Amino acid sequence: MEYFYTKKTAWDELLVRLLVSHDIFGPVAGEHFQEYEHLSSATVPEVIYNRPKPASPLKIFFLPVRENVTSPRKQEKQRIIIGAPACDTEALGLLDEIYLDSDFEDVFYRSRRQNTIIISSDCFDVMEHCHCTSYGIRPWDEKKADAAVAVKGDTLFIRIISEKGRKFISDTGVFTPVTDSSMVSFIDSRHRETESMLERANRLLPDYARTGSLVKESGQALWVKHSATCVSCGACTTICPTCTCFLLIDKPGFHKVKQMDACQYPGFERTAGGEDPLGELHERFRNRYMCKYVWKPAKFHSTACTGCGRCIEACIGKIDKNKLFMELAK
Repeated sequence: MEYFYTKKTAWDELLVRLLVSHDIFGPVAGEHFQEYEHLSSATVPEVIYNRPKPASPLKIFFLPVRENVTSPRKQEKQRIIIGAPACDTEALGLLDEIYLDSDFEDVFYRSRRQNTIIISSDCFDVMEHCHCTSYGIRPWDEKKADAAVAVKGDTLFIRIISEKGRKFISDTGVFTPVTDSSMVSFIDSRHRETESMLERANRLLPDYARTGSLVKESGQALWVKHSATCVSCGACTTICPTCTCFLLIDKPGFHKVKQMDACQYPGFERTAGGEDPLGELHERFRNRYMCKYVWKPAKFHSTACTGCGRCIEACIGKIDKNKLFMELAK
């Protein structure tokens, strides 16, 4: 892996200069969580590095909750998104497969992807519901972002991942190549520590393929039991970095509005004739897991659950999918 480094203060000064020509976003601490903010010169030094994870998934920058797809578009500044964890950048693999499909390409998604530089942040810690390694995903990015950062003291290290990232590092002129591997040995050490913490915490959780088999073979009783506290709010799907369902709504003046949808909403599959294959709560509840662990793996190459744990954290009904899977695995 190819690393460069600079002083953290030089990095912050660089970002402040880039605010003139770029929209820059990064995670900043709130009262109970961290969240992406549109950065200003005052908030650039407050960006959080190497701690999981922003409350919102990375997909919000590429799939707006609601947008008019027939309205004129204004020229946008290039964007830089800092601090995305690997569970979020990995999710872009599935989004890219869906929205950049050569037969059904979404031109708005493509434009946003091309106009964005993604600088991931290696996770040097874990949160209660993090389980990326259970699904074969490392807590640091090696292929989906453009670059990745790690901070030690007053030094910021940046790892090249894509050619876009290489150009960004070259153009800034503030980075020095790392020529002594001992300078970045702490990163490998922290990677191993984070992986060990995740593996210990999730040792009873079945892997991605095994989970798919368990979900497919499961009986109705388990889904009735675990869906009992579900209120069909859709939080689990809208907060998920890989869920992509949407409605296309006709509006007066020949406008079309694309709006995020969720399979957990009542009426999600109801037809004009009144039939609804997901009319029962437990059927809608199971549908989400069938989609993520059975149907999407059969159709796409990318993982449909990256183990971020946000669906557990956002659930009003306190439903823990990991406990459900461990119960299935017994």
